[in-house]
Order: sequence, then C-alpha cells, then structure tokens
Amino acid sequence: MHKGGRPRWSLGHNARMTTLPDADYFDQWYADMAGSTSRDALVARMLGLPAHLRSTSLLTWEGVAEVTERLRVPDGGLLVDVACGRGGYGIEIAQRTGARLIGVDFSATAVRLAGEAATERLPGGRAEFRVGTLLETGVAARTADALMCVDALQFAVPPLAALQEFRRVLKPGGRLALTCWEAVNPGDPLVPPRINGVHLLQDLTTAGFADIDVRERPDWRAAERALWEAVVVEPEPDAAMRSLQEEGRRSLETFGSLRRMFATATAP
Repeated sequence: MHKGGRPRWSLGHNARMTTLPDADYFDQWYADMAGSTSRDALVARMLGLPAHLRSTSLLTWEGVAEVTERLRVPDGGLLVDVACGRGGYGIEIAQRTGARLIGVDFSATAVRLAGEAATERLPGGRAEFRVGTLLETGVAARTADALMCVDALQFAVPPLAALQEFRRVLKPGGRLALTCWEAVNPGDPLVPPRINGVHLLQDLTTAGFADIDVRERPDWRAAERALWEAVVVEPEPDAAMRSLQEEGRRSLETFGSLRRMFATATAP
C-alpha cells in the first residue's frame, strides 16, 4: 500500500489503471525511490547501468548508446528530455555529446532530483529541469537539436498529441528518439488501453516527421523479463521496491502481449 493507505500505483507500462494519478502521487513515488536502499542497485545490475545513472525507465546501457548515436545531437546543441524522471538518461547523453540539456517532467520532486544529479555530472549550467507534460513541455518552438522520450509516450492522451508537441519543439532537421511498447495484437484485451493507443509508424507520419524508422527490440525486451524475474523474488525492504515488485508481477502475467519498440525520426 502507498503511504496514506492508497494502493500503490506503478508508472510501468503494464499497470492496468486507465487514468493517471495526480502530481502529488508522482512526487511521492519519486521520493520513495530516492529513499530506497535496494531498488536502484537491482535495476542497475539487471539493465547493465552504472551506479550513477538513476533510472526510472527500462532502457539498457546498450540502449543508451544506440539512442545517443541515433539522436546525432551536436556538441553544444540543445537536447530536450521529455518525461525525464530523475534525469539519468538525459544527463548521460548530454555528457557524452557535449549538449546542453533541458529536462521536463510532470513531477516537481523528479525535477528537483534531476537537478541535483546534474549539478554533479553536468557543471557549468549546461542543464535545466522544469515541470511540464508530454503535451505541454514549455520549451520554445523550433529550438531543440534533438529530443528524447524514454518509455513514456503511452502516458500522453493521445500519444499523437505528444508527437505533435515534439515536432513543434524541434528545429528543422532536429532528431527525435523514443522508446516504448506496442501491442503484439492491436486491441488485445490483456494490453492496457494506453499501450493499445500507441501506433508509432502511423502517428509519426501523421505528426509530420520524416526519415521515420520504427523497429522492434527483442533484446531490450529480454532484459526486461530478466529484471522482472529477478525483482519478484527479492525481499521487500521499502516502498520503492514493493512498487517495482508489483509492476514486475503484472508485467510477467501479460509479457507476451507486448513488444519493445525503438523509433527515430527527423523534423522536416
């Protein structure tokens, strides 16, 4: 149970709720994560991440390298990380490429934690984090050289509106990279409605992107399975780990109904 007696809601892709909790809930979810003694260590070990990268998503270390390569963000260019969570992936890619970073997240607690992490790893004012949403990032139009969104597109209602916002933010020639899930069989009742609403190739085309590449990543999906199988047998020392375990149990129940996706595109 969540503090205050509420059921623990998970941000994971397989949660069955059709409406999102409010910002206070997200803030508590991130606060629980920051206070966990074991969650980050387990996730880092199973996804091959370094200890300094505070993940709230399911992208592997090899995946970080692929996203970095496909974004093609120039040295000194502007990278926008939408639904940045605690900032781990965006900070890592900005550090690798020499980019400036704007991170956007719904949770003020996530934004604060991301800012603290960036102070250590991106000194000199290269990073800024702000509260915003997938549909209203608050980033000025046609300013970003690259935009990334890791494992969060399904939280936009509808996902197409988020892709239209991403295109608004990107400069002509700017690159988009996103990771998420799609249903193996569209309309599958075992798949959460928000995943059934993700249609990457169709929506990227409708949003006006060019140079679209959408591919399934079974190797990333296999890493997810390994994580969920490991987490469900771990002890439950804190709220963040209990949340992760609940997500793992739900995900394994319907694992074969989803496929792992990686999409890139260019703003014309």
